[in-house]
Amino acid sequence: MRFHKAELAFFVFIALLAGSTMALMFPLYRLGVLPMPGNSIPLTGEMVATGIGVAVAALLLITGLIFGLFYIYPILRIQVREEAHLREMAQSLSQRSESLEQAAMTDGLTGMQNRRYFDGALQEYLKEFRRIERPVGLMVLDLDNFKLVNDTYGHDVGDEVLRSVAKCLHEFTRFHDVVARLGGEEFAVVAPNMDSAALAKFAERIRQAISLLTISAGNVRLKVTMSIGVAVWNGREEASEFYRRADRMLYRAKREGRNRVCA
Repeated sequence: MRFHKAELAFFVFIALLAGSTMALMFPLYRLGVLPMPGNSIPLTGEMVATGIGVAVAALLLITGLIFGLFYIYPILRIQVREEAHLREMAQSLSQRSESLEQAAMTDGLTGMQNRRYFDGALQEYLKEFRRIERPVGLMVLDLDNFKLVNDTYGHDVGDEVLRSVAKCLHEFTRFHDVVARLGGEEFAVVAPNMDSAALAKFAERIRQAISLLTISAGNVRLKVTMSIGVAVWNGREEASEFYRRADRMLYRAKREGRNRVCA
């Protein structure tokens, strides 16, 4: 059984009281006020008065011991248990808060980061890479004709398509890239330390990987394609401006026939 620090301090206090009581009782035996075998010392009035005073002090100490053990300690024990319970509740609430915060940053369908996380991460990357003067690449990706998939096969199949695409994106990106689902069938990848040529090749590998996917959902087998707009940060743009530039490249890819990369 483990004791709280307050309980240990209380036990030390009780031990001191008990020791004080023993120290006061000993002179009573020496004076003969309390019977002790072989004790035949004659008592004077002064000795009796002293003995009575010591006996009263000892009685008060014994009363304090009894009061502490049977009244104060139970109250202290209850408070310690309540404190431990409150600490557990606070820890549980803290963990729950962290879980809720994580959930607020995660897309429930695909398990990817969501738009809220993406916005914050993009700003942080630009802030840091402005300091070290290194490039940051951005891809905005959108599945082609996804509404037709939902209308033809149903939303369950559409959800499986999104999960499969998300898994493919995770497999083809690096551990320090930020991969997020922005909403609907739109995704984004922040690819730090990539210039225009490297980013275009990276995006093309992702586009090809998506086009080669065979997605199975029940007895349905289908393939999908993805259009990608890419941009490399110019070192001066705000995050919103940078995103809009990549987004314009995405719409250009859509206009030019889909299933392509535009930079």
